[in-house]
Amino acid sequence: MRTTTPIEKPQDLRLPAERGQQEGPMTMTSLRRRDFVQLAIASSAAVALPHAAHGQPAPYPSKPISLVLSLPAGSSFDVQARALIVPLARELKQTVIVLNQPGVSATMGMLTVAKAAPDGYTVGIASSTLFRLPHMQKVSYDALNDFTFIIGLNSSPHGIVVRHDSPYKSFAELVADTRARPGKVSWCSLGTGTPGHIATARLAKIAHIEPNIVPYKGGPEMWTALQGGHIDAVVASGFGAFVDQGKMRLLATFEPQRVKHWPDVPTVKELGYDIVMSPLSGVAGPRGMDPKVVQVLHDAFRTSMADPAYQAVLASQGELSTYLSTADYDRYARASFQNEKRMLDEIGFKP
Repeated sequence: MRTTTPIEKPQDLRLPAERGQQEGPMTMTSLRRRDFVQLAIASSAAVALPHAAHGQPAPYPSKPISLVLSLPAGSSFDVQARALIVPLARELKQTVIVLNQPGVSATMGMLTVAKAAPDGYTVGIASSTLFRLPHMQKVSYDALNDFTFIIGLNSSPHGIVVRHDSPYKSFAELVADTRARPGKVSWCSLGTGTPGHIATARLAKIAHIEPNIVPYKGGPEMWTALQGGHIDAVVASGFGAFVDQGKMRLLATFEPQRVKHWPDVPTVKELGYDIVMSPLSGVAGPRGMDPKVVQVLHDAFRTSMADPAYQAVLASQGELSTYLSTADYDRYARASFQNEKRMLDEIGFKP
């Protein structure tokens, strides 16, 4: 006789609450379910903890920085900027990128800076045109209130340059021929309202000469025209390399005193014309920047300015390292805004 073994009823694996019963002794299943829930809660807390601990922004800088330049690649300022970002990146321990945005009389890049977030990741190299252009035409920025002025970098000695084989061996000879042939001798600069143009116009008024003032859109184009014999003289900065290589002759500078790099070249002032034109460039960011971020940038730029390779580039172009602190650069900006208007009024410029 075969014996039948009773089949055991499968264990109900539902939790007591799911069976509609009062909760009894904890089962292995309920333990696992509770452990899972607790583990999930603990995991969520562990993930949230770092966010709570790091609720403050990461120390500046934590991502690449853009150094905006309102001039084209290959210009003298571009060469300087690219030499400067090498030590700057080392100081900040972060990538620094030169962003070329030429246009609007060398202020296009600063328009970008003015509209950028004031977090220190977008700053630009401001030239004197930033303070001059508002007196010449309608602009979409406030030269003094839309920016945070961080540090003064260098000044750009302006000079009168001719070809190495030019018949003009001195500044006096160039002035004499320009006076003798009104409107025939071409004096060129980088656009209307630039320092070179203003210096030429002021000199023309004081010396009673009528040069044919020709504006050029960019440095490479202007220097090529001079070397090719298409123009007679250039009044601008950024001539250093050409002069040192013997391709051009520097007749005089608009500095307050002779440039050490060219001690034999006289200043326009010592030749009897009271004109000084040595615009300074600096670094500026959008208004409203955190003073602590400004200080970090100031210190990094200040140290980078002493870099030998950067100084060599400045010397080769005849530029002068001219440091101004944050406070001094801010004062310079406000004084320049007024001085630019005065110089434009002197030459009778009408917007």
